[in-house]
Amino acid sequence: MEHQDIFKLLREKFGEEAILEHVISGDEDKGLRDPFILLKTETLEDVCRFLRDDERTAFDMLHCLSGVEAPDCFESVCHLFSFKHKHHVTIKVRAPKSNPSVPSVASIWSAANWHERESYDLMGIKYEGHPDLKRILLGDAWEGHPLRKDYKMPEHDRLKELGF
Repeated sequence: MEHQDIFKLLREKFGEEAILEHVISGDEDKGLRDPFILLKTETLEDVCRFLRDDERTAFDMLHCLSGVEAPDCFESVCHLFSFKHKHHVTIKVRAPKSNPSVPSVASIWSAANWHERESYDLMGIKYEGHPDLKRILLGDAWEGHPLRKDYKMPEHDRLKELGF
């Protein structure tokens, strides 16, 4: 299945309110290279479960999940792959900077457990429903999220206190 076909299938199943946008490869006006499908944040779990379970898509592998800081929001980006059909898709959801929270997909793909914890640790995106959302790379005493654009690096003495 091509990316456009997956977008059409999702629109038919979930409607325009849930499947917001399909950005195709090479959309130079938006500075993008890879195609993606933008979902309404609240529909992420249902859409992902459908993408995994439906025979036409059979996305049995979460290849990567990452947090991205855009100018006006945070994005959680999932790269999915189907071993059966040898196709892939990228889906995104957005969360406001004031409360970066999105549903967890760890109950759908176990690999999301680690990826969501990393995104939480480094970007501060909260994954609602995650089974054990805690820091994975930095210690519990670490303040802030170092991949955010507004992050201020701790002073040298504070790094020693943290064990670095």
